[in-house]
Amino acid sequence: MKTLKRSVLWLPLIVAIVAGLMPLASPVLQASDHADPMILTDPNSNITGLFFFPKDDQMILILNVRRALTAPKPYDLAPYEYVVHMDLHTPVSFDKPDDRARYGGTIANPEGLTSDVTIRVHLNDDTTLKGAPVFEGRLTNTDRIRVYSGVRDDPFIFPRFFKRNVISMVFSIPMSSFPAGQQDWILWGSTYKDGKQLDHVGRSNRTQLARFDTLNPLPPTGHVAEIMKLMSSTGGLYTFLNKYQQTKALAGFVQYVLQIRKYDVATDVMIYTNRFPPGFPNGRRLPDDVAALTCATGDCILQELSYVEGGWPRAVVNDKPFSDEFPFLADPWPDMPEAPPAPSAFSMGFVIDAMKVLPEGMRLGVEFVGMPLLITGALVVFLLSGGLFQLLIRLVRWLVKKIRKPAMA
Repeated sequence: MKTLKRSVLWLPLIVAIVAGLMPLASPVLQASDHADPMILTDPNSNITGLFFFPKDDQMILILNVRRALTAPKPYDLAPYEYVVHMDLHTPVSFDKPDDRARYGGTIANPEGLTSDVTIRVHLNDDTTLKGAPVFEGRLTNTDRIRVYSGVRDDPFIFPRFFKRNVISMVFSIPMSSFPAGQQDWILWGSTYKDGKQLDHVGRSNRTQLARFDTLNPLPPTGHVAEIMKLMSSTGGLYTFLNKYQQTKALAGFVQYVLQIRKYDVATDVMIYTNRFPPGFPNGRRLPDDVAALTCATGDCILQELSYVEGGWPRAVVNDKPFSDEFPFLADPWPDMPEAPPAPSAFSMGFVIDAMKVLPEGMRLGVEFVGMPLLITGALVVFLLSGGLFQLLIRLVRWLVKKIRKPAMA
């Protein structure tokens, strides 16, 4: 009885914690970019990768969209605009070793970034170009730029996306098309629908991390302010949860998945310079093993998942060889039916499946947070999930049927 009373006393706290975590945890479910494991509501807007590297006297630019593609054409691409921006004038410094290792360099004034070159692409539903790409800004001799669009093998070195395709837009841009003496490039990509920005990509393995999801609808000029705001909110939540014995397990979740790190305060863009050899984080080449390279500087979730899903030894090259000829990406995998979308948690199926894993879940819950917190927390989560609401609806329907039968007789 005393244990139950303590559980009830914890109820307001659990409600507050769950309510506070739900908005923060939503990026875990809906984060954008390549390796997000859960829900993606607008797959044709999803950017999967940005690449920029030199090839002879050309600069190769690749923007990939539509993760885990296996279905045949056509696709619903007409409503979307795919855009790559390049800032050619904002100063980049390279005297901070940690910034150079993590981001490719340091941008002192990210709020001043502007697009000196903008490349806009619209696609037909068969992935062909819908009219010529629009080149705006400081590019010359644009008629010499070679362009490709179509379905290709996904170049991401990550087991979950092996034997999967993407929709690729590839540009081979003569170095002579850029201003004379150009040494540094700052790039980012975005997708738009009805004039609204839906997705963003800069340096690989940033906005696909849950803690950066709110950067996706923002331009790079607003990233640092948003990151500072997130640092304050997630840091405060972690401190609060870590203070009490019963909530330390939740604090660990917040710290690993959501909390902003001290080295995160940088706008999300790709930096490339010809002062140093190419290769992530100095641009990105197709063979770059981004999961391993980002783990070396603090972000290891993709590295861990690649072992979990791919086994030992970890795959460190793509599942198909790249080509040395334009458009460089490997040929696509054959079409096959795509997996159906995941069912909603607001269903009886969710409740039935949850009951199957309940015993083991309770054992783990008791081990990590204790029985009082587990009971109350499970009740609150169940209520918030809509499970009880669904059960009540079915109970009412059953009762109505029972009442009607005697009346009809």
